[in-house]
Amino acid sequence: MKTILADMTKGVDADLMKIAGHILKDGGLVAFPTETVYGLGGNALDAGASEKIYAAKGRPSDNPLIVHIADLNKLDAIVKEVDERALKLAEAFWPGPLTMIMPKSDLVPKETTGGLDTVAVRMPNHPVALALIRAGGGYVAAPSANTSGRPSPTRARHVMDDLNSRIDMVIDGGEVGIGIESTIIDLTGEVPTVLRPGFVNMEMLQDVLGEVLMDPGLQADDPNFRPKAPGMKYRHYAPKAELTIVEGSRQTVRDTIRVLMKQQAEEGKKVGVIATDETVDDYPGAIVRSVGSRYDELSISNHLYDILRAFDDLEWM
Repeated sequence: MKTILADMTKGVDADLMKIAGHILKDGGLVAFPTETVYGLGGNALDAGASEKIYAAKGRPSDNPLIVHIADLNKLDAIVKEVDERALKLAEAFWPGPLTMIMPKSDLVPKETTGGLDTVAVRMPNHPVALALIRAGGGYVAAPSANTSGRPSPTRARHVMDDLNSRIDMVIDGGEVGIGIESTIIDLTGEVPTVLRPGFVNMEMLQDVLGEVLMDPGLQADDPNFRPKAPGMKYRHYAPKAELTIVEGSRQTVRDTIRVLMKQQAEEGKKVGVIATDETVDDYPGAIVRSVGSRYDELSISNHLYDILRAFDDLEWM
């Protein structure tokens, strides 16, 4: 399969978007930018298209997909009931990086929901994404557009690295704005529960809804655990190389990383360090990349996955 690379870095191209819409309506796959990460889209109401998404990603079919909509009036058809909490959250955060889980209607095939009776829905805040959803019929199922286990893509070239020749089209909308996945909140219980942390944090959700819980399953290490949230059951977002996270004060982090660098060097290994603008000079002898300023969380989230992929692309031997 030859993958079409469609350039929409300067805005929505109506002719290319028409082609992309036809691909989706015909059961094909189109990768596209959102404000969070690039998504791998297929017709959410077509069981065969959802199966193609799982196959292209190498993703287990019991891992639910997120259904993306572009208009709030599309929500009624795919959920059994839109409750007041969903409307409040939509008013506060849609379009934006929040996914809501609700009981699904019969219109949504279980191939899209990973066999569950619930459906995850969000409205992305990106002009290309919204145009694609409308062109494709209004309902686009889309996990991140990477092969399972790889860091999520924040640029079109990341998608091409993973999925070239495996999908019909990649729409290049430039670098994404946020760089981490959407927050997922479950509205099927009495108390709304966060199933996946993301850009919309607990405090923001509590400001709208009052009581909100964090799913205890986020800390579970149970092989039988079957989450409702997309992307939370299996290994995700991991680079090829071994990754060690160091926490603590700035001095503790610096000293610990230097010890680890020395240990790795003595074993004949090369070391890459993800630092901030303020600490890039603290690690002589390592390959250092800055994720942005430690005082700018959006910059850090925006660059994290890109840096993980950049390290994977380096020649380490």
